[in-house]
Amino acid sequence: MPDIIIIVIIVMALAFDYINGFHDIANVISTSVSTRALTPRAAVWLASILNFLGAMCSTGVAKTIGGDIVVSSQMSNDNVLISALIAALFGAIFWNLITWWLGIPSSSSHALIGGIIGAVSVAKGYHALKMEGIISIITALILSALIAIITGFIIMIIMYWVVAKLAPTKINAKFRRMQILTAAMMSFAHGSNDAQKSMGVITLALVTAGCIPTMDVPTWVKLAAATAMGLGTSAGGWRIIRTMGGKIFKLEPVSGFAADLNSAIVIFCATLLHLPVSTTHVVSGSIMGVGSAKRINAVHWNVAQQMITAWILTIPCSAVVSAIAYKTIRLVFC
Repeated sequence: MPDIIIIVIIVMALAFDYINGFHDIANVISTSVSTRALTPRAAVWLASILNFLGAMCSTGVAKTIGGDIVVSSQMSNDNVLISALIAALFGAIFWNLITWWLGIPSSSSHALIGGIIGAVSVAKGYHALKMEGIISIITALILSALIAIITGFIIMIIMYWVVAKLAPTKINAKFRRMQILTAAMMSFAHGSNDAQKSMGVITLALVTAGCIPTMDVPTWVKLAAATAMGLGTSAGGWRIIRTMGGKIFKLEPVSGFAADLNSAIVIFCATLLHLPVSTTHVVSGSIMGVGSAKRINAVHWNVAQQMITAWILTIPCSAVVSAIAYKTIRLVFC
């Protein structure tokens, strides 16, 4: 297999990681920026550094992405699968850029998984997909958002009980400082889960090309993906930050603290279980849960509805784009 093809897929996977970094920066810092716990510049730097460190902490999610979606992950020198992975990355990148431009918080995880499903099913047929693994991954993506809403509601109720007798000015001052800690936790958690998705695609490509024998992620792949994620985070994604920071629910320091704490816990648990989750879904769910604890109509449900629509459309749309991209690649180059 020509080395140039492997280089192309590595570059595209790292480009996806970079775009994922600035696309999902809103998930990490929107709450702390909107409550003025951190300045935008300080929040971006904090998120960039801890995203990098989080990406280096484990590879369980990468193995799930690389090994639980495609049956033929152990096949060597499979040009068709390599072409499909390139098309999958193209579809995921395309969808991420479109939703970023429109300011819609969509899921990079959904886009990548949808891209792989669309491209591989067209390239090799549905029999090449591990349906059990795909169902498990999609279930985790959906449940994580629902869990985040429920636990966000519970944590916020506990927070209200804790601060019930404190003066509002004292509450805001305390929780602004504490938000720095939860923003750091959220940044580390984001890197620990999201950067591994590109690691999984690169490792799958290397196994398929016969460059490495197993789905164990090489150290240089971890470093490259972590660096791409960190650099992307430093670029910022201010369009989505405006949506996440205030359009769902007007956050205060105590509610921002609760949302970040809840999101970090949910994502950490998923990473420990080697499950890829959408940080966009988890953070959005946390904000909805926290807002509902104040009162149901405090949440701007029309904005939430638009986001949910984008979530539902992400997998099929990225799958279609990736399928078309695969057909185009085979038509032009084969």
